[in-house]
Amino acid sequence: MIPQITRQWLTETMQPATWMTLTVLAYVLAIELQRLCKATPLLNPTLLSIAAMIAVLLLTHSNYGVYFRAVEPIHLLLGPATVALGLPLYKQLHVIRANAMPVMAGVIVGAVIACGSAVSIAWLLGGSPDLLRSLAPKSVTAPIAMSVSQEIGGSPTLTASLVITTGIIGAVLCRWLFDWVGVKSWPARGLATGIAAHGIGTGAILATNEVAGAFAGLAIGLTGLFTAVVLPVVASCFP
Repeated sequence: MIPQITRQWLTETMQPATWMTLTVLAYVLAIELQRLCKATPLLNPTLLSIAAMIAVLLLTHSNYGVYFRAVEPIHLLLGPATVALGLPLYKQLHVIRANAMPVMAGVIVGAVIACGSAVSIAWLLGGSPDLLRSLAPKSVTAPIAMSVSQEIGGSPTLTASLVITTGIIGAVLCRWLFDWVGVKSWPARGLATGIAAHGIGTGAILATNEVAGAFAGLAIGLTGLFTAVVLPVVASCFP
């Protein structure tokens, strides 16, 4: 246990620049740890850095709202970071054009299954309407998911948590899952990862294969667009 005077000193000195520095440092150290452990998916940098910052918040008894406001610039960079995925996408444009129809079909089917399966399972387990609406866009990249969640009456904050959780699970399991089911095609792996695990999963698979990363980036954009257009219409049909 940390003495009261120490906790008070830590809380008072945790200025915005300090929180920003700690968050970035936690992520950098997590990346280095994963590298030292032969890039095992179990040591996902996002998961490790989140766990580290949760521990700091708990130990210092700091307010999460204060922390979030301090690191909000990182949150605002989610949009530009998603756009930056257009570079590997541009490099693989000839491959994408040759597979335009399968890509579109995969995105539509994948987006429907990702949303429908999550909402159905939660409904069968007795989830509240607010939870169902917050859960529906959980496989879309965070900026779009939070906007869609707010539009259909969900909780953007809860949706953001679900998006991060989904991405981490996808980043950790996708490589093993693809090996298990026998999916060897990198475009197929990338497309499935982008649909199911958005930015976090895309970052993980891009580090493994550039072609897969390009298709994952494409899937993020198309899934987000499809969900943003279709989900509010479907949600309006339910009370």
